[in-house]
Amino acid sequence: MPRFLDKLDTTGGAALVRLWRSWDKIMGEMAPMARPLGHRGTKLILAAEDPIIMQEAQYLAPMLLQKINEFLGEEVFDKMVFELLNGRVPLDGEIRPEAPEPPRKLKRPKNLGRLDEELDPDSPVGRCYRAYRRMFDETD
Repeated sequence: MPRFLDKLDTTGGAALVRLWRSWDKIMGEMAPMARPLGHRGTKLILAAEDPIIMQEAQYLAPMLLQKINEFLGEEVFDKMVFELLNGRVPLDGEIRPEAPEPPRKLKRPKNLGRLDEELDPDSPVGRCYRAYRRMFDETD
């Protein structure tokens, strides 16, 4: 049966499905940062969650291409491009939950509150200063 299906698969779609399903295993620690979006000819399109990861991943593109082509058993892709995910669902069908933000530990300034007497409490600067001070009062 597999040989029969291989004859029907003239575009290599079955190999790509195997690639998408094995993405986490192939990519290791890099997998959550670069998710597969698709391909155009020999160009592989990956998605990144943010621009910094996208830029850094560009430097790893040759190594990633090598790993992917080794998994496929032939050189299928010769170029890799990254796009921002922007709410799209990657081809491996998994949307990674965002990591929870670490709790902010604010360091209270030494002289906080010293300007209370000098600032007009109804001015925009005075209101902003009071809001800033409250931010520390709530965390204490």
